[in-house]
Amino acid sequence: MKKKNLPLSQVYRLLEPGPVVLVTTAHKGKANIMTMSWHTMMDFEPPVIGCVISNRNFSFNILKAAKECVINIPSVDLAKQVTGCGNTTGRKTDKFKTFKLTSAPAACVHAPLIADCYANLECRVIDTTLTVRYNFFILEVVNAWIASTRKKPRTLHHQGKGVFMVAGDTIRLPSRMK
Repeated sequence: MKKKNLPLSQVYRLLEPGPVVLVTTAHKGKANIMTMSWHTMMDFEPPVIGCVISNRNFSFNILKAAKECVINIPSVDLAKQVTGCGNTTGRKTDKFKTFKLTSAPAACVHAPLIADCYANLECRVIDTTLTVRYNFFILEVVNAWIASTRKKPRTLHHQGKGVFMVAGDTIRLPSRMK
């Protein structure tokens, strides 16, 4: 297999964890939606997620102040809304209205759920130690929702520069995990 040198600035395109999610935040009566793909599972029970949110992003200061959010997991049928939210700032735009997304109340946090997404994870910030240096928030999932009617949703996975892979086929391999 012949290989060529890959610029270091492109490494992230190989390791994007996906799926792309929509993060909702709320503070002082204003809700916002942010598209995010830089996240990772850190622990199983309770579920702990690490995520990077740029300090230039409108949601950064909202999340820092409110210390809670919802990670909403869309399927491919929301691709236009996902990219629209990612290409628009919440400083000037009501993304729920602009992208026709349905806000629904969460059970444990003030940030709204996006009802159009097939899964929603209500989260609280539990550690900001790495926020100043890396914009890295550590979140604990305190409540989770999933659509009972959606089987095998096809999710979007960001590969950089407007390129997305759509999850498709799944295979089952032997596993010793419980």
